[in-house]
This record gives sequence, structure tokens and C-alpha cells, in this order.
Amino acid sequence: MTMGERRWNSSSYQLQERRRAVEPSPLPRSERLACNRRVIIHIATDVPIFDKTTARVLATILLFLAAGAFVWGARRTLVVFLFAIFFAYMLEPLVSLVARSRLGNAHRTRSIVIVYLVLLGTLAIVLTLFGPKLATEARSLGEKLPQLLEGLTSGQIAHQIGQRRGWSWNTQVRLEQFLEAHSEAILHWGQDVGRRAAEVAANAIWILIIPILAIFFLKDADKFAESLIEITDRRTQRQFLRGILDDLNVMLAAYIRAQLVLAAISLVAYTLVLTVLRVPYSFVLGALGGFAEFVPVVGPLVAAAFILGVAFLTSYPHLLLVVIFLGVWRLIQDYVNAPRIMGHSIELHPLAALFAVLVGAEIGGVLGVYLSVPVIATLRILYRRWQKYEDVQRGAPVSEMQIR
Repeated sequence: MTMGERRWNSSSYQLQERRRAVEPSPLPRSERLACNRRVIIHIATDVPIFDKTTARVLATILLFLAAGAFVWGARRTLVVFLFAIFFAYMLEPLVSLVARSRLGNAHRTRSIVIVYLVLLGTLAIVLTLFGPKLATEARSLGEKLPQLLEGLTSGQIAHQIGQRRGWSWNTQVRLEQFLEAHSEAILHWGQDVGRRAAEVAANAIWILIIPILAIFFLKDADKFAESLIEITDRRTQRQFLRGILDDLNVMLAAYIRAQLVLAAISLVAYTLVLTVLRVPYSFVLGALGGFAEFVPVVGPLVAAAFILGVAFLTSYPHLLLVVIFLGVWRLIQDYVNAPRIMGHSIELHPLAALFAVLVGAEIGGVLGVYLSVPVIATLRILYRRWQKYEDVQRGAPVSEMQIR
């Protein structure tokens, strides 16, 4: 062995000795297993699998699922109660006015009875004056509508209207071919309208229940609100809930009363103008236009299409005047009457309202369309109030006006 090899072996031996001195000697296998078991037991006892945060999240999810199942199962009854609330909002100004007068003498129940009696009397007078005319036109239209639809699907109505209006033979043939090609779609549309009308007639009993339920909301609305607020414990939570209820009260009151006024104006305008223009079934079409005003965006469009369809199928000679009237009236209603009457109670962008209407139609049909705007306005109120509540919880400077 050379001198260099002996030196290298000596240095390697010294290096290994230093490592043994620094590094601890390995434990036996049995001791390592026992140590690992102690570590696992320590972790399991210090970090619980089902902590309080997880329990709260799961409880919240289950609560929302249970609430959704309840709403879906009792949707018909809830809708009736919802319309009873809307009806109470419509009558609230009259009840308050009578309560402040000598007739009501600050007595809530007496004021409600007086308002209902006046409402029934007014309804009786209106039905006495215009009911026979409306019933006659509705019966006549109901009898002729199947014949008109049959002529429409077969295409024969194209020749009837074309001869009266002086259309060329080629135009009549093209219209006949178009109607024959879309006959199935026309029949499906007619059947769908009939089915929905039958559903409304089947649920007509609820129309009598809604005013009865509205009496309780008119009489004890404040007590209901206070009972709901008393459920919460903390002061900030009560302020949060009271603010939501106050905002909802202002929004719903303004929206429902504005819809009622706009519908009444539309009913009078449609009936008068169509009567002056001598459009057939003017009373029925005017009533349809007025009631359709309750359905945002879609209702007036459906009413205009129905009015034009009836005028076209009955060979009304001045169809262009009807088109001009419908267009001008829509502009007046949307850009003059609605902003003045409704004001800024909803504060929704038109695109958001249109989105809400489309989603409501997809989910709940006509009822979903009617409730879409109040629902999205309610969601907006909840979001804004929740933001202010979070600011209060974080201790951010929030003014008293923002909390209320």
C-alpha cells in the first residue's frame, strides 16, 4: 500500500467518525413504530375531523335544501299568499286614508270594511254598465275563434282577406302556402293558449280567497313584521332585518301601485281608441290590453300581437291605424307614464329587467314573468343590505342613514 492510499483511507475513516459523532444512532424498529403511533394519535386528537365550521356549513346547506323543497312543494299556496300581499299593498293607501278620516276614526278594522264595501260597490257599477257588452263580445269571439283558426291553418283565409284587400293572386297563393307550412305551429299555439286559459279557470276559486287573506295582511302587517324582527338576538341583526323589510315595503308598494295605475290607464286607452277606430271586439281587446300590462315587457307585446291578429283575421280595413296606435301608445307608456308613476322605486337597468323576465318565463311561465321584476329587485335589496351589514360587523364607518 502506498503512502497516498494510506493517507486517503485515514482521512475517510476520520470523516465517517465525525458523521457518527454528529448524527444520532438509528432507533430500533419497534421503537420507531411506537413513536409513529403516538404521533398519529396526537394529530387525531388535536385536529378534529368534524369541527364547528364544517357543522355550520353543512347545517346551512341542509337548511337551504329543506327551504327549497318546502317552497317547491307548497308553491301553489305560497303564490296565493303572495298575491294576497300584493292585493293588500294595492288597498293600503285607501285603508290609511279612510283611517285618518272621520269614517274610520283611526280604527283599522272599520276602515278595511269600508274600503271593501266601496270596492264591491264600484265593481258592481262597472259590471252593470260594461259587463253585458263585454260578455257579448267575449261570447261572440269565443264562437268565431275556432273558425278563424281553422281558416288560418288551412290557408283559405288568405284568399278571403286577399279578395277584400285587392291582393294579387300570386300574393294570395304565397300566403296560403306559408300558412299551410306552419299549420302545426299555429295549432300548437292555439292549443297552448287554450290549455293555459283552462288552468286559469280551474284555479278561479283562488281569486275569491286572495281578498280574504289580504284582510289579515292589512290588519296585522305591522305585527307580522315585528314578530319576524324579534326572532333575532343582536342589535345589528335587528337593524339589518328591519332595513330589509323597510326597503321591501317601499319597493313593493311603489311597484304594485304603479302597475295598477298603468294597467288602468292602458285599459281605458285601448278600449276608447279601439272603439273609436271601430275595431271588432274592442271591449274584449281593451280589457286584455289592460290586464296584460301587469306582466312586464312580455304582456304588452302579447296584447299587441293579439289585437293585430284579431283585426287581421276579421278583415279590419284600417290595420295600419291600429299598428300606429299600438306603437305610439307603447312609447308613451314606457317613456312618459311609467317613469312618472313608478319613479325610481325599482332602480333596475332595462337589461336586468329583461334578463329577469326571460329567466322567469323559463322557470315559471306567465307567473314567473309577473314575479320576475319584484324578485330580482328583492335580490338587489338583500345584496346591498348585506354589504352594509358586513361593513358594520367589520367596524367600518357606516352612517346611521346607511344602516336604516
